[in-house]
Amino acid sequence: MAGHSKFKNIQHRKGAQDKKRAKIFTRLIKELSVAARSSTDPASNPRLRSALAAARSANMPKDNIDRVLKKAEGGEGETYEEIRYEGYGPGGVAFIVEAMTDNRNRTASEIRSYFSKFGGTLAETGSVSFMFDKVGQIIYPISVANNEAMFDTALEAGADNLETDVDSYILTTTPEDFNSVRENMERYYSAPEEASLVWRPQNTILVEEANASTLLKLYDALDENDDVQNVFSNFEISDEIMAKVDG
Repeated sequence: MAGHSKFKNIQHRKGAQDKKRAKIFTRLIKELSVAARSSTDPASNPRLRSALAAARSANMPKDNIDRVLKKAEGGEGETYEEIRYEGYGPGGVAFIVEAMTDNRNRTASEIRSYFSKFGGTLAETGSVSFMFDKVGQIIYPISVANNEAMFDTALEAGADNLETDVDSYILTTTPEDFNSVRENMERYYSAPEEASLVWRPQNTILVEEANASTLLKLYDALDENDDVQNVFSNFEISDEIMAKVDG
């Protein structure tokens, strides 16, 4: 069940950017709005429970959360459509882009333009996602417990897998078990650093220095779009090349 994670450098980079831009609140509000569409009762709405947990983990003010839920109860607020885009970047690197938009044509045009600008192409839905697994991912700092204790807790909570990184424990679950595992883990260790459904690559492509900068520019352009909620890819960049690109 335990192993070492290879998927963190891009995620850490993304997390740092999100915090710096303070864009994460906008994404959380959209997710709350969509999640609350079917019901504003967390007890009967697992997606809303997850969205509320993510909002609290990000220290979103309670007034902001209550405002979104009140609008949803009254049938007010923006109506967002959820769309998934799939494409390829330079070197055959695969991308999955999840968006929430109030204008499908605008979003599609912008996403297409990013791929074109940075040497990639949009692809048909399903032509990329077969190379990824949809999983629940729950991340805790390494300081919360020793390896043995975390392993035992994750196993008892129902996680499928536990990996360690330099500073994190990464638990994975099936999408169906994600909420129950997260809630079980919170009984032991309070709220995780991150908890969400992700597209995880089955295999990664180690990127050469020549393509690294362009791929990161494509990733950043997609990630910074106002309609984009999440960007997933199967490229991996060594720490040495990442230091050169970021430096």
